[in-house]
Amino acid sequence: MAAKKLCESFSKSLIDDVQKWGCMKQTGVSLRYMMEFGSKPTAKNLLISAQFLHKELPIRIARRAIELENLPYGLSVKPAVLKVRDWYLDSFRDLRSIPEIKNSDDEKEFTQMIKAIKVRHNNVVPMMALGVQQLKKGLRLNNVGYQNLHEIHQFLDRFYMSRIGIRMLIGQHVELHNPNPLPDCVGYIHTKMSPVKVAESASEDARAICLREYGSAPNIKIYGDPSFTFPYVPTHLHLMVFELVKNSLRAVQERFMDSDKVAPPVRIIVADGIEDVTIKVSDEGGGIPRSGLPKIFTYLYTTAKNPLDEHPDLGTADLVTMAGYGYGLPISRLYARYFGGDLQVISMEGYGTDAYLHLSRLGDSQEPLP
Repeated sequence: MAAKKLCESFSKSLIDDVQKWGCMKQTGVSLRYMMEFGSKPTAKNLLISAQFLHKELPIRIARRAIELENLPYGLSVKPAVLKVRDWYLDSFRDLRSIPEIKNSDDEKEFTQMIKAIKVRHNNVVPMMALGVQQLKKGLRLNNVGYQNLHEIHQFLDRFYMSRIGIRMLIGQHVELHNPNPLPDCVGYIHTKMSPVKVAESASEDARAICLREYGSAPNIKIYGDPSFTFPYVPTHLHLMVFELVKNSLRAVQERFMDSDKVAPPVRIIVADGIEDVTIKVSDEGGGIPRSGLPKIFTYLYTTAKNPLDEHPDLGTADLVTMAGYGYGLPISRLYARYFGGDLQVISMEGYGTDAYLHLSRLGDSQEPLP
C-alpha cells in the first residue's frame, strides 16, 4: 500500500535519487567547529557553509525518508507517518532542484529555501507521535506487548536525533545572516551562556504551566553561580531543563495536592566540572517504581492523559500539543547526547527523583549520526 502511494505521489526518478543519496556518507560537525567557523560570517564563509549543506542535507533527509518507508508493524502506512514521509520527500526534491551554489545570489536563494524547509518540518514530532499512537491503538487490540516494540524505539531515537542535527545545521546557517546578532552569540550558539540563568528562565516557564493546570505550584530553588558561563545552545538547554522541571513540579504537586503539609521545593543544582557541566533537578514527588524506570525513556509510555484519547477526532490535524505523548524525557536525552552529554534519572520510590543532565563543555564531540 505504501509503495503504491509513493509511486502515485512521487516520480520514479525522485525515488531513485532518494535511494542513491541515502547510501552516501554523512558528515558530522562539532559544536566547536560550528562556533569557530561561524564567528566570521563573511560572504565567503556563508558560501562554503551553503555548499556543505547543499550536499549534506539531501543525504540526511534521504536516509530518513527511506527509513520512514520501511518501518515494522505497519507503522509506515499510518496516515500521520505518510504525511511526515511526504514532508521529507518534498524537502529532498526542493534541495535537489537547486543547482550548484556558486555565488552570493545562489547562497541567498538557497538560504531562503532551507528556511522554508525548517518551517515545513515544525510539526514532525507531534505528527510522528500521532502515528505511534495510531499504531498503539491497533496493537492494543491485538495484544502486542511494548517490549516487542524495541525496533520502533530505536528507529525513533535515530529519527529524532537526525532531526535535531538537520534543524541545528539549518538554523545555524540561517542565523549567521542575522544583521544584528545578540552579543556573544554565533548563530544558535551562545559563547558565554550562563546555565543558571537559562535554568531560571526554563523553571519560570515550567512553573507557569503548573500554575495554569493545578492553580498552584511548588517553589523552585536554584543553586549555582550565575556568573559562570560556557559555550552552548541556550534553546537546547532551555528545552531540557523545562522538561525535567515540569515533570518534577507535576510529581510534587500531585503528591501534596490533598495534603496539609507544605509542598517541598524542587531543587536545581548547577555544578561546573572540568569535562562536564552537570545540572541536577531534584524533587520529593514520591519517585518512580523501579519497574517503571526502564520505560521512562521510551516513546510509548506516559503517565499523563493521552491527548488522542480525549480528542479521538484529531486525525492528522496539525497538532502542537506535547504533554501526554511521553516524549519529553527521551527527546531531552537526545538533545543532551547531540553535543556529547547525557541524561540520567535516579529514583527512590516513596521519596522522589533526581535527574542528572550532563553537558559536555569541551565542545569537541562530533554529532552522533544515525
